[in-house]
Amino acid sequence: MIRFAILLSGPLVPTAQLKAQLAGARAIAADGGMAHAAPLGLEPELWVGDFDSSPPELLQRYAHVPRQVHPTAKDKTDGELALEAALARGARELWLLGALGGRTDQTVNHLNLALRLAEQGLRVRLSSGTEEAYPLLPGKLRLELAPGTRLSVVGLSDLEGLSLQGVRWPLSGARVELGSSLTLSNEALGPVGLELSKGHGAVFVYLDPSA
Repeated sequence: MIRFAILLSGPLVPTAQLKAQLAGARAIAADGGMAHAAPLGLEPELWVGDFDSSPPELLQRYAHVPRQVHPTAKDKTDGELALEAALARGARELWLLGALGGRTDQTVNHLNLALRLAEQGLRVRLSSGTEEAYPLLPGKLRLELAPGTRLSVVGLSDLEGLSLQGVRWPLSGARVELGSSLTLSNEALGPVGLELSKGHGAVFVYLDPSA
């Protein structure tokens, strides 16, 4: 499976765990997201954007990386353009790095993009290094989590038939209305299994930054 890391310009903590997980991944940087490349030990094969948020020293350091230059006034973000470039290269698994914790509008858009890609059959994960998000669609999802890891399920619609296993507060075939806090702040007992019959949302996982 072709796996791409998309380097976005949001905040990112380059934990040892994240760097290990990214071993062997191909990478594309979106404008200022190139700043995450060295801390993660990645060498992007393409640099996409209008380059309005890339400082001169970054442009000089990665002058050897091929660039796909776009105008500042455009209908898509640099991140979405980077995703399209990865898909054109055959990506089937995507890690959106720096996708959480920055501007709220960008974070929400990244979540919606992840849902759209997951609906197309791609595996998608968003990460800030200390927080991860996974799109939740009808079907099953398994997360390999360490005991004690905090997680929340956030519905972006009403959720029907939601089941949670391997958590401190399990659910079986539950209906969760949009805006309900029922599924916030749960705790993993080990690997977590989720199943959903109808609706869509996201699973947020909070990691130990020292890991």
